[in-house]
Amino acid sequence: MKKLALSDDILMEIDKPARYLGNEMNVVVKDPSKVDIRFAMCFPDVYEIGMSHLGIQILYEMLNRRDDVYCERVYSPWPDLHEIMVRDRIPLFALESQDELRKFDFIGITLQYEMCYTNILQILDLSQIPIWAKDRGNDDPIIIGGGPCTYNPEPIADFFDIFYIGEGEVSYDQLLDLYKEMHNSQDYSRETFLREASKIPGIYVPQMYTVSYKEDGTIESFKPIYDDVPATVKRQVLMDLDQGAYPTKPIVPFMRATQDRVVLEIQRGCIRGCRFCQAGMVYRPNREKSLEVLKGYAKEMLASTGHEEISLSSLSSSDYTQLPELVNFLIDDCCKNGVNISLPSLRIDAFSLDVMSKVQDIKKSSLTFAPEAGSQRMRNVINKGLTKDDILNGAGQAFEGGWNKVKLYFMLGLPTETEEDMMAIPELANDIAVRYYEIPKDQRNGKCQITMSTSFFVPKPFTPFQWAPMYKKGEYLRRAKIVNDTMHAQLNHKSLRYNWHEADVTVLEGLLARGDRRVSAAIYEAYKSGCIFDAWSDYFHCEKWDAAMEKTGISLDFYAYRQRDLDEILPWDFIDIGVTKNFMKREWNRAVNEQVVTQNCRAKCSGCGAMSFGGGICYEGKN
Repeated sequence: MKKLALSDDILMEIDKPARYLGNEMNVVVKDPSKVDIRFAMCFPDVYEIGMSHLGIQILYEMLNRRDDVYCERVYSPWPDLHEIMVRDRIPLFALESQDELRKFDFIGITLQYEMCYTNILQILDLSQIPIWAKDRGNDDPIIIGGGPCTYNPEPIADFFDIFYIGEGEVSYDQLLDLYKEMHNSQDYSRETFLREASKIPGIYVPQMYTVSYKEDGTIESFKPIYDDVPATVKRQVLMDLDQGAYPTKPIVPFMRATQDRVVLEIQRGCIRGCRFCQAGMVYRPNREKSLEVLKGYAKEMLASTGHEEISLSSLSSSDYTQLPELVNFLIDDCCKNGVNISLPSLRIDAFSLDVMSKVQDIKKSSLTFAPEAGSQRMRNVINKGLTKDDILNGAGQAFEGGWNKVKLYFMLGLPTETEEDMMAIPELANDIAVRYYEIPKDQRNGKCQITMSTSFFVPKPFTPFQWAPMYKKGEYLRRAKIVNDTMHAQLNHKSLRYNWHEADVTVLEGLLARGDRRVSAAIYEAYKSGCIFDAWSDYFHCEKWDAAMEKTGISLDFYAYRQRDLDEILPWDFIDIGVTKNFMKREWNRAVNEQVVTQNCRAKCSGCGAMSFGGGICYEGKN
């Protein structure tokens, strides 16, 4: 039996010690002394969250297929263990081998959410690895970041050696082969390797670039410091999803994870083009996995895990062209063995409701709609492509099918939003309740419950709304109050519920999403003052962040509240995601000036630029 990094006394002292033991079902075990490269894959949040992340599972499978690489896992220690590790100077360790992270060649950190940035520093600090990239030497691991937040890596650029821009299945082998070749040579140096790595497609090495600023604080120039380093980093895209690695024997945790089920990724990308949605832009073009491959994955994953639920993963599952065939297969071949099917991201239409009635307990489950905006004008601004009739017809079919609980998701603070748009949110909820009570009383399933949830809009890089201003905390709360007051004035207010997001977290997320390299100083100060697990409301300390920003001269007026000029150099402009900036500008103007909808990719090509990748929906039906 392997020796654990934590003593029995410590394991007895902390909450949920199973987070730190490793040795779960389907874990990969190798002899570390017989591989050339040791790679620690890190999710900077607690174990239960990280174990639910499909991206890490895919990379774990892909890297461990190589005989010369051993990929292990690490997650952020919960605050109780964090305090003990700091007190006793215990180095952070990987789960599989329980070896110290500082002995690894690479630490790959998944950047899923901006509010996890201080946890990145926690990982480095507890690992006893220099937090600032400039302070690391030849014997320190290479710190590499990947995931959606890399589409603006600049606020955390000074903490990382490398960022991987795009889908990991494409260029990781080339990067690891280069490291293996160079690291085995006698004259290996960290800087030489990083300079050569920067020439690999999709690899961004921050220290190979320099930034200068104008007097008003905006960027004057962003350019490489060497002629052989590319000025633009192009996003890497796996065009044939059937050929990519996939975890058909995923690790089964000892304790319940957030997503405690088999996850079947059916496609990448989205055809819809919502103007606020980063994922819908940066994962273009839409690509599907074949039905036969998915059938095989489903059977193998259920057999290898013992899970009793399978979930379809997609930005918009209803747009998968073979969804009826796939769902019928799962019902006929999997449900008969007591397996439940989870169907997120569905449009509420007749087919979806028929399927959900077969796989859900209608009396216990609720249906989810995401209108995002209450008024038709606002839905046109955000390019939602959803009418009030669509919503009411879908809700009506659901009510007639036996459902009586509906969850509605909206955003407040969107560009051009008026008070009438805010009031339209509870008015729409009331209309849905009216539709329920139109059903004869003897055919209803008790009273209906319509729950509205509003998040506050955060402009994200590589969206048509990337130039939009945010609002101060008080203004967001004022808008939420308008929604709440309007709800209580509705005829069916007893059937309505309303929840809203924390405003101070929203503003900070906006700062971190669109910041530049100067923001790293504030992140560091916030971590030094005790900020970790900022995504968890119990551990978020707004006053510490305010103090960190004041100490480092970071202005929310500059980074969050101002509207960017369309010709301003943005911190992420050096990244080529395939979708052009001219398309983003065109969509911004269509939103704020014309308030018209751009058709989805299957209905008509909008000329976004993703055709440059040479496949996917851009080429469907073409010879």
